[in-house]
Amino acid sequence: MTIGRIITSDACVAEGAAWLAAQDPKIAAALKLTGPLPLRLRSDGFDQLLSAIISQQVSVASAAAIWGRMQEAGVTTPEAVAAASDEDLKAVGLSRQKMRYARALAEEGIDFEALRTAPNDMVFKTLTNVSGIGIWTAEIYAMFSLGRADVFAPGDLALQESARMLFDLPERPKERALREMAAQWSPWRSVAARLLWAYYRVDKGREGIA
Repeated sequence: MTIGRIITSDACVAEGAAWLAAQDPKIAAALKLTGPLPLRLRSDGFDQLLSAIISQQVSVASAAAIWGRMQEAGVTTPEAVAAASDEDLKAVGLSRQKMRYARALAEEGIDFEALRTAPNDMVFKTLTNVSGIGIWTAEIYAMFSLGRADVFAPGDLALQESARMLFDLPERPKERALREMAAQWSPWRSVAARLLWAYYRVDKGREGIA
């Protein structure tokens, strides 16, 4: 099984956007509103997933503050997390649940280099095997840390709402329905996700595009 295209530059995103626009006039119209779509690539590895766990169910500001304290304390590697006491982790702002999740990730021993060439299904299986990491986090990691061009996150509420507005749907599509809808955007589903997020931010007050 191949991993498909890897997004490495703005040119890749632009190529995918042009392909999507050619498939659907509503997507083409949305792109005129959003302008060029963001690359949004970031590094991969343990710290990216640990940061994602820290960000769960807290505000952006709170997550940033906790992550900043963890960086200052040097508790952002598997070895440091495994060696840290409850008091150490509590001091940087982790709840008991987040402590368990952080330690589970540290103990899992994920081969992050191997994930770079692993099929998407294997990436999802490996990551969701860790307590505290769900399919949404795994899909986001595949999209933005691994650059996978054909991954989507249909459980994302902003994507669901954006699809409702853009395609004039009577209600927000559920995860299964949006996953089925996204099949038509293959092999550029992660670019379609970028478009829907951008459209949600730019035009969320408007009910679709005529």
